[in-house]
Amino acid sequence: MTGEQNSGPAAGGGIAAPVTVLSVVVGGGLLWVGTWLGGTLGAALGGGGWAPPSPSIASLVRLLKGGPSALWPAAPTGAMVGALVVVALALVAVVVAGVWAWRRFRRPTGLAANNSAMAPLMPAAAIERARQLRPSLTAVKEIAPQDRGVLLGELEPTGPELRGSDEDTYTAVMAPRAGKTTSLAVPSLLEAPGPALLTSNKSDAFTLTRRAREQVGTPWTMDLQSVAYAPRELWWDMIASARSIEGATRLAGHFVNASADTKAADDFWGKAGANTLVALFHAAALSGGTVLDVLRWLDTPTDRAPINALKAHNPALASRLAATVSGAVETRDGIYETARQATSCLLDPAISAWVMPDKTREEFKPYDFATSKDTLYLLSKDGGGSAAAITAAAADVVLRAAIMAAERNGGRLDVPMRAILDEAANVCRIGDLPALYSHLGSRGITPETILQSYRQGAKVWGEPGMDALWGASTVKLLGAGIDDATMAENISKLIGKHKVRETSQSHSASGHSTTYSRREEEIMQAATVRALPRGRALLWATGTPIAMVKLRPWYQEPYADQITADNAAEQRALTERANATEVIV
Repeated sequence: MTGEQNSGPAAGGGIAAPVTVLSVVVGGGLLWVGTWLGGTLGAALGGGGWAPPSPSIASLVRLLKGGPSALWPAAPTGAMVGALVVVALALVAVVVAGVWAWRRFRRPTGLAANNSAMAPLMPAAAIERARQLRPSLTAVKEIAPQDRGVLLGELEPTGPELRGSDEDTYTAVMAPRAGKTTSLAVPSLLEAPGPALLTSNKSDAFTLTRRAREQVGTPWTMDLQSVAYAPRELWWDMIASARSIEGATRLAGHFVNASADTKAADDFWGKAGANTLVALFHAAALSGGTVLDVLRWLDTPTDRAPINALKAHNPALASRLAATVSGAVETRDGIYETARQATSCLLDPAISAWVMPDKTREEFKPYDFATSKDTLYLLSKDGGGSAAAITAAAADVVLRAAIMAAERNGGRLDVPMRAILDEAANVCRIGDLPALYSHLGSRGITPETILQSYRQGAKVWGEPGMDALWGASTVKLLGAGIDDATMAENISKLIGKHKVRETSQSHSASGHSTTYSRREEEIMQAATVRALPRGRALLWATGTPIAMVKLRPWYQEPYADQITADNAAEQRALTERANATEVIV
């Protein structure tokens, strides 16, 4: 803290004296202009004609010495006084309006983000970026908003709208009912220019967007646990992804991650159970088996069928599985029980039917989806009996298919794919999602992970994993309801500090003194970060300062009436399906 002291009766110091002088000069000038204009108007209205005196200092001196008649001798005094009052009131109104506008449109948080600083996310830059990323838009004169990138909101206090590009990767942290679905998931899905993937444990995003997305492409729905009571109209060959060791490893990882937190998944039993599932899934894929075969092999460790299926294609893996089976009974049973617990959701026929061959229904093919304009809804519940492992597996396979499609298209998809992972920590625990974030954006795949809290992500991916996910996100949104004191404090530090001027006065027998000092304080304290109002969020993107944005929910968009009608119709259909479903409690 630095300070300086000025003593004596005339002490002013700092910038107070210059500001005072400037205020007097400007105020006096405005008063003289108002008097001159009012007197001239009064003279004209009073019959003296339009005869404005020279607006000079000499005229001001004549006015002060001789009064209004010295400048407007032919004008009635009453008319001039009336006009002077009107002009004075007008000036007061202008000043009041100016003060109101300043208070209304200034940036109350003190954040450094202004239009210039946020230029990379503003409309002109978004349009230019879209042309660079998508060759098909090069010759398009007017690029539609949905082709410009992901809508983030409007820069406080008056805009403009800000959009991230389809080369960015996104992570949003917001408490429940803070606008995650209405302001992020739904608008992003409705504006997706190409294929779109949504995971969720609720039906609201599904009912709001399904009919609109049907106008773009085919809406595929895997409602694994009757979240929206959607009929089963498709099947997905989940076991097919295990035809390679990499695919089998990823599939096994989804089941283990969905049934345990990161610490349990990384202990001996978690790793051993995952290795066993890798062998069994791979054996099923190679032998034309199904998930039912995997469940049967888990129940009967001594069954030689999976070992025999592996011998011709992967002798080393067959030997490893045989060693596990012939090992100590207690160890073997512990490993197999871990694998059984991880795959327990497949015991429910209503769930396993979605990933079993079905000649009466259409097969969902991930690669075809990645090159379409279709929509995939992956709905499952969290908690006991959750089918979150299948949700994560399906989302992962779609992302992998999109990567392959991008590589076959020169490196990136021309029409980007949106992957909106709402409630990712509950229903879409892709173990290496933080690593995928490092390159998905460059492929034309736009991941948007939405979490309820930072801690929630750390529980799934561990502290290093969540830090990696957060760090790899080129656009971050932090919304209302963040009760994590550590995160709020860290965000406060990232926003930075500013200098605050303080004034103190003291009086004594010899006069008075005024002391001026400056100290640094946080622009936005942790308590303010925690108390963000609903509908607002802190936004920061690579290369820009942290900004306050006003979220733009779907019901404020031009298409709100149509979406409202679609939602009402879907809600009625959902209610009918729910009432037609047998109640089991």
